[in-house]
Amino acid sequence: MMRRMENGELVAQLTRLGLTSYEAKAYLTLIRRDSFTAAQVARQSGLPRQRIYDVLGSLVQKGLAVARPGTVVKYAATAPEVAIDLLLTSHRDELSRMERDARGMVQDLKPAFEAGQAHTDPLEYIEVLRDRRAINERFAELQRAVKKEILVFTKPPYATPPQENVEGLEVIQTHEARSLYEFSVFDEPAVRRGVQRFVEAGEDARFVPELPLKLVIIDETIVMFGMQDPVAGSSDLTIVVVEHQSLAKVLKTAFDAIWASGLTFDQAHDLLVARKAATA
Repeated sequence: MMRRMENGELVAQLTRLGLTSYEAKAYLTLIRRDSFTAAQVARQSGLPRQRIYDVLGSLVQKGLAVARPGTVVKYAATAPEVAIDLLLTSHRDELSRMERDARGMVQDLKPAFEAGQAHTDPLEYIEVLRDRRAINERFAELQRAVKKEILVFTKPPYATPPQENVEGLEVIQTHEARSLYEFSVFDEPAVRRGVQRFVEAGEDARFVPELPLKLVIIDETIVMFGMQDPVAGSSDLTIVVVEHQSLAKVLKTAFDAIWASGLTFDQAHDLLVARKAATA
């Protein structure tokens, strides 16, 4: 035996078929008696008196109720099997219209799509980033994508300072990681401790007086480097990401050349301490 639905469930079902909640409540009130006045429907259903005539008029227009003229107009519900079928027919008609419109949209959109598939941007492998948050997110994404090797020139200004680069610590534990740093990392204790933490975690690091630019090379495939205005200069970061194997290989050759002249962490630290003592 099919269970009887509660009034709230019936209202929900009717609203899914296209009625408003007020219309659903009014219809469920109407089916309980042969006919009601508008005031009786409002009282029985709990609907606002100032809205009841609009609600009942809408039900009549949709064919779910009829108005019986008289000294006082009364309203009667259309039989449920007829009312539900009317609602379903309305949905079927709307679905048919949507299907026709959708087929027309396909025909309108298809030429543009096909033309777009034939168009390629000759510079689509180049990405320019200026927002610091976007730079951080892209660098973190590239670090997570490392398969074999990551090579880095690290110099200020930092998008993510070494002491905050948590993703980088995870990468060096499972991949080959070589980083070149400027001597300036020893000027700030927090930065120095961050770099030292990378070295202790397994990063192969070298230190030089100065680096030409910020640079990341991933798997000899993707290059990420920073560029400054050559005339005005700027502390703002402009980062370019290029997915190009030939460029990556050339820059790796430059990386290896500078790497060969670099000092270890202890060597760089001792050199700078000796210089400071000599000038004291």
